[in-house]
Amino acid sequence: MPKETSDISLADFQRLIREMYYEKDIARGVDGTFMWLMEEVGELASALRKNDQENLLEEFADVLAWLATIANVAGIDLSEAVRRKYGAGCPGCGQLVCICPDEQKP
Repeated sequence: MPKETSDISLADFQRLIREMYYEKDIARGVDGTFMWLMEEVGELASALRKNDQENLLEEFADVLAWLATIANVAGIDLSEAVRRKYGAGCPGCGQLVCICPDEQKP
């Protein structure tokens, strides 16, 4: 059984998901995996409405896991994607603390 750590980076998490599920994920493909992600997003929405803290922990983890799964199948490094898009600040205004107008999606 793998040793659990107290902190895990996004890159480590994506690698962990790849090690656990990659063969199944490749067989399922992006479309099938995306449907699982959408199901988990729905479960997260339900947990948010109920403010169920224990279930929120589980559902946030599930959504992140399925997102990492799709990234693995699509050959995307999530850490690189985040770094490129948000590493220098808000992609809309370029500031560390966003100053985009509220009606504008940053």
